Amino acid sequence: MLPNTISKTITLEDGREIIIETGALAKQADGAVVIKMGKAILLATVVTKKEAGDGVDFLPMSVDYQEKFASSGKIPGGFLKREGRLSDYEILISRMVDRAIRPIFPDDYHADTNISITLMSYDEDVLPDCLAGLAASAALAVSDIPFNGPISEVRVAKIDGELFINPKPSDLEKASLELIVAGSEEFILMVEGEGDEVSEDEMVEALQFGHEEIKKHCKVQKELTKLVGKEEKRAYSHEVNDEALFDKIKADVYDSLYEVVSRQIAIKQQRSDLTKGIKDAFIESLGEDHEYDERLIGKYFGKVYKEAARNFTLIEKKRLDGRNPDEIRPIWSVVDYLPSAHGSAVFTRGETQSITTCTLGTKLDEQMVDGAVLSGYNKFFLHYNFPGFSTGEVKMNRGPGRREVGHGNLAMRALKKVLPAPADNPYTIRIVSDILESNGSSSMATVCAGSLALMDAGIAIKSPVTGIAMGMISDTKTGNYTILSDILGDEDHLGDMDFKVTGTAKGITACQMDLKVEGLDYEVLKEALYQARKGRLHILDEINKTLSTARPEFKPHTPRSYNMMIPKELIGAVIGPGGKVIQEIQKDSGATIIIEEVDNQGKINIFSNNQDSMDAAIARLKAIVAQPEIGETYTGKVKNIMPFGAFVEFMPGKDGLLHISEIKWERLESMDGVLESGEEIAVKLIDVDRKTGKYKLSRKALLPKPERKD
Repeated sequence: MLPNTISKTITLEDGREIIIETGALAKQADGAVVIKMGKAILLATVVTKKEAGDGVDFLPMSVDYQEKFASSGKIPGGFLKREGRLSDYEILISRMVDRAIRPIFPDDYHADTNISITLMSYDEDVLPDCLAGLAASAALAVSDIPFNGPISEVRVAKIDGELFINPKPSDLEKASLELIVAGSEEFILMVEGEGDEVSEDEMVEALQFGHEEIKKHCKVQKELTKLVGKEEKRAYSHEVNDEALFDKIKADVYDSLYEVVSRQIAIKQQRSDLTKGIKDAFIESLGEDHEYDERLIGKYFGKVYKEAARNFTLIEKKRLDGRNPDEIRPIWSVVDYLPSAHGSAVFTRGETQSITTCTLGTKLDEQMVDGAVLSGYNKFFLHYNFPGFSTGEVKMNRGPGRREVGHGNLAMRALKKVLPAPADNPYTIRIVSDILESNGSSSMATVCAGSLALMDAGIAIKSPVTGIAMGMISDTKTGNYTILSDILGDEDHLGDMDFKVTGTAKGITACQMDLKVEGLDYEVLKEALYQARKGRLHILDEINKTLSTARPEFKPHTPRSYNMMIPKELIGAVIGPGGKVIQEIQKDSGATIIIEEVDNQGKINIFSNNQDSMDAAIARLKAIVAQPEIGETYTGKVKNIMPFGAFVEFMPGKDGLLHISEIKWERLESMDGVLESGEEIAVKLIDVDRKTGKYKLSRKALLPKPERKD
């Protein structure tokens, strides 16, 4: 153990240990811990400013998870040969930690905060992402930064019908359900995961199982806080409040705002304009010489609007746009909207709209993954784009942010579960969702549009997938709550839960949940899941009206695929010296040919947009790999003429000797004038020399035998 180190140990059910150490590394950070499990080591640090920035009324926190290549004995690829911007994989882990940690900070804490988690040593039997949340919380626990923790994260997997905590990667391959669950001792905060069309009851069981383990982690962290003497947190004052101003705003505008939300206006902009009109009228009523802080007016006005909208839903059991709690917005969809794409769809639900494309490529289009932990190739990827115009904002296109990466990953998880098995799908598949309008649930619109685009492209998915975002408005004092299906953007902002659920008619394929309220009863969670199922099936009925199964044929411009398996020893013959043969076939036919060794055999993938091109390439390849059979007849080309006969190429790359005695039944004295170089003739394979492998051909065997003269 390093000097001055304080440590605590968490023991899992199977005997594996997670060790938390502090006091030896990164001591100038406000809080720092080392998390160890097996050979895996993560360093987590947290630093925060003492004061909030001027006018800041939120928590400006960044969470950065990074895996050092040296942790797994690798050198980074590329020209720079050093770690650069975070990969999508690292961004997704950073987001999961952020979503779990952010809710436990006090609402009035607004100082700049950075949490950094670094994988320093990798263990092939430990997935480090399930330790990142624990590491971040433990770093806060040993600091004097105020937070309402601790929390922890665990991976829950169902393998062969049994639930496990933080299983090995090799075991995870057999999992029918996999979730990352984050929470405190009292409640669950965040969920992210996927399943093989699992039931709602299985999902709740897994969450409860994971929460029991999280409680143990939180208890150990509290013990660690006492050991390091950080029970007293720093004092801070990041907000200036004016209670009299708040009371005045509430008294003057609450009834007007309640009346606006009671109108149940479906169009977001109209509702926003009416709300802004009330705010402008209030400010005007104060007079030009008022001394109130404009920022506080905006803050308190938003607070009163939130209270009015929440009360309306809780009391009236109605929505801002007039729907019932379990009602889905109007839906319309269309496929084949973009004629040049391999597959395309437009899906619109209320004021949320996605136009999605599906593009089919070859093995050459696979995405190469080069990370410290994950490396290899990816045949299915989904990209989600959220331009500013989708919400009427002026925003420059600076590439995808963390939100776009996270939403795209959720949709990818949802759809990958219904793709054909790799053996049945030779294509690399790319789905791109461009959000054209957004008023809540744009990632779920991506799932629905993605299903349609896949089927429009002719990909035989197991079943269409649909998704729905669930919300909840609750009153912790009275216990009154309302679960909302297909939430609006305002309902997401005003509510206590954002629970996205995707699945087929059989069950759930992916989910993502973030809670903003302390405590969620498991019966309420189960109610939300079953209400989500009802909504998913309604959406499924709607998209089935557009397209319910994959098209039986690909579109004319979609690349066709053909697979061939050949003996391993013939791979070289297909490729040729320096790739000469395969390059010549591709050039002549126009097809793309990929050959690789799989299971001690040669696997050939042929892709072409043209059937004639495909047929030409197949014919050439079959000719190369075909095995000559004694007794078969071939059309050959005379290559060389010798005094004793001629060498004839009767199959591509295979020459045989046509001896002078086998050309005609009549005896020939010489080869003069008998055959010409380049002449095509029919020959029969009559023998193969066992020692040399040389082929013996006959032409006379195909000619009528003359009658014998006395």
